[in-house]
Amino acid sequence: MSTSETARYVRLRVDVVLEIDGPAELAEAAVGRIDADEFMPEEERVHARTAAREDSAEALAYLVEPFDLIRDVPGIEMVQASWSSEEVEYDPDALEWDLGEEDEEDGEDGAEDDDARS
Repeated sequence: MSTSETARYVRLRVDVVLEIDGPAELAEAAVGRIDADEFMPEEERVHARTAAREDSAEALAYLVEPFDLIRDVPGIEMVQASWSSEEVEYDPDALEWDLGEEDEEDGEDGAEDDDARS
């Protein structure tokens, strides 16, 4: 059986930097999601509401669902997912925020190397 016919596991990493320009709206959307979660125990729900109202990163974490990224992608099944959200200092000109767009143009991003081995 060739490599293309066997199951392969791939780790997809996505970094997104968001500017929160409506923290109250974000918090209320998160509280709405928390209130709608029929599986969340009431004690956890109280804590989650407080966290979402006090911290935009917490609110965002309640609204992001990794499965939504791959829901309509054929031929895959999500095996495991985790995500986190944190407030950060953002400087778009700093080297740490360089997402490597130049590497992609040069074919050095690793994805093309994986394709060449397949």
